[in-house]
Formats: sequence, C-alpha cells, structure tokens
Amino acid sequence: MVFITHDDCLKHKTGFRHPESAARLKKLLELGGRLEREGVVSLVEAPLADRGFIEELHDPGYVSEVLDFHGPGLKRLDSDTALSAGTPAAALRAVGAVVLGVDMVLDGDTDSAFCAVRPPGHHASRSKAKGFCFFNNVVLAAKHAAREYGVERIAILDFDAHHANGTEALLDGDASTLLCQTFQHPFYPFTGEASSKPTLVNVPLDAGAGSREFREAVEGRWLPALRSFKPEFILVSAGFDAHRDDPLSGLTFEDADYAWIGETIAAAAAELDVKTVSILEGGYNLDALARSAELYLRGF
Repeated sequence: MVFITHDDCLKHKTGFRHPESAARLKKLLELGGRLEREGVVSLVEAPLADRGFIEELHDPGYVSEVLDFHGPGLKRLDSDTALSAGTPAAALRAVGAVVLGVDMVLDGDTDSAFCAVRPPGHHASRSKAKGFCFFNNVVLAAKHAAREYGVERIAILDFDAHHANGTEALLDGDASTLLCQTFQHPFYPFTGEASSKPTLVNVPLDAGAGSREFREAVEGRWLPALRSFKPEFILVSAGFDAHRDDPLSGLTFEDADYAWIGETIAAAAAELDVKTVSILEGGYNLDALARSAELYLRGF
C-alpha cells in the first residue's frame, strides 16, 4: 500500500480549538512514518492538482474564491469552514493526492492507496464549502478514473459518521457510480435518508449505534450491492469519527470495527478483482483516529 500525503496539508488553518486541525494530520504522519519503517506502507508525496481539473467538477468562480485567497486572517465560508493563507496549497495537495492514488493503483504500481490529506471533502458541493470541506476529493478521484482510464463502474464506500451530502449531490443521476454510506441520523448536516436504489445505498444509524449495526449494514446492504453492481474500481471515504471516543458524533464504533472494515473492503476488492483508493475524511479524537487508521490500513 502507498500512503500519500504532503506537509502542505498542515498549512490549512481552521481557527482556535477547531476540531479539524493540523494536529489530526500530524498524528497520521507519525503513523505513516512508523508503518513505512515496518514495511506496511510506502510514503509518497502528493503533487499539486491541476486547477482546470477541479473546475471540471466545481464552479470556476467558487474555485477562484478558494484558491486565490491569501489572507490575512481567516475568511469564513460557513460557520464551520474557513479559508486561511495555507488553504489553497493544502486543497491542491489533497486533490493531487487522490489523483496520484488513482494513477498508481490503476497503472499497476500498487494494489491500494491511502490518501492522508486535509481538508476533507465529502460535504463539498459544486459551488459551496461545508463541514470543513472545500473540494470533493472522492468525486474528483472518480472523475479522474473514468476520464483517464475509462473506468465505467466505480463504487464509493463512505463510513464517516456524517452523511456525505456533497458526494451524494454531485453523483445524483450518475448510473456509473455506486455510493454506499452509513451515517448517524438525524445529525449534521441534517440530510440523507434510507435508500436502496441501484446506485445509492444509504443506511442511517441511530445515535448510540455501534459494531452490530455497522456490520449488519455492511454485510446486509453494502456487500450485496457491490456484488450486483460489479464495480471496476473502489474508492473509500474513510472517516473515523464514528468511534465511541470521537467528540463529533454519537455513534459507538470500536477500534476493532476499523480493522474489520479494512479487511472486509480488501476481501470484497479481491473477490471482485478490483483495486482501492481510500481518502481521509473525519476523525477528531487524535488517539482514536491514529489507532483506527492503523487498524484499517493493516486490514489491507
């Protein structure tokens, strides 16, 4: 597995005591270094993404608002999401990481990739930042795989605690992409509902739900949908904020659930003979994030 990241992602500032801070990535960079020494991953530096590529998904005026900001101070785009002078470079590296991950996997350089980047992306819509997110990294990854490699069927799996409203909106009506999600409901961003459409499998979870409910959702809903859809490639929005110790959700996943979901996705990919790229989304308790991410990565 390759572990793709860049120090520029540390430069995005979010404000005093904001949960989506550079400390999250620092924890994962420490983890990546240790896992590389153990031979579990290979560290790779993320390139800068092409601005024109981002504008193929996001409104060019909105892209300019994000990438042309130079400070000083913070500019709030919503109550949770602020631009800083370091945001443009961080956002370009985040998108660059997912593009490189797709390239390395689909070119046959590796079977799987993990993009340890910030800002996260799954709440971002075409022209609006939301929930700490600016550009929708996972949908951009899917777009790159389809355009550059001719991938016709892509599955996106999202186990973040929060509904991926941006991902779902950007994929609406796209029969070439299967989106499977679990998320706490009702909860931020106060969207999302149960669905078992052919290309949208949403499983809302009540506050307090944990291992049993999560595993039942994956085994009972996600895996049958994957087998029916027969994707040629799997992308994962890997959020670790459903952990019982996380301050931003009421779900109660355990460390072992993240080992299990990594192993389950890896087994499904092997069964379907496809490769995977995972992209960091949430996870705000630093110790739980590091433990969960390590167990998830070792599952591959």
